[in-house]
Amino acid sequence: MALLVDADVIIQAERKAFDFDAWLRAHPDEEIKLAAITVAELWRSVDRASGVHRARRQKYLQSVLAVFEIVPYTEKAAVEHARLWADVDAAGQRISPHDLMLAATAREIGATIITSNTKRFAAVPGLTVLKP
Repeated sequence: MALLVDADVIIQAERKAFDFDAWLRAHPDEEIKLAAITVAELWRSVDRASGVHRARRQKYLQSVLAVFEIVPYTEKAAVEHARLWADVDAAGQRISPHDLMLAATAREIGATIITSNTKRFAAVPGLTVLKP
């Protein structure tokens, strides 16, 4: 089963609030990937940082990106994103566009989302979400 790691998990690991390396060792048989939208969110965190913190964050992000497969945001994911967006709107729910893109990517490839904030994805039907 593929696991798509949300940006919040990577950021917590970079801040040493989560032992991502230990979690990875505990899941040796899993295909762990990052969605393209997650990469954008992570680079935004680099671009918003300054000075030494920015350089340290960039180095950490580059080390993470070197390890994981990046799942592109495809036309099929875009169609799924549009469906999810319409469904969530019709249900009167609110989910950020970036979280909907991650959810659509996960549904496209049949992946589980790994996130520290599972509530954000509760309104997405048929999506498996786990807290690390």
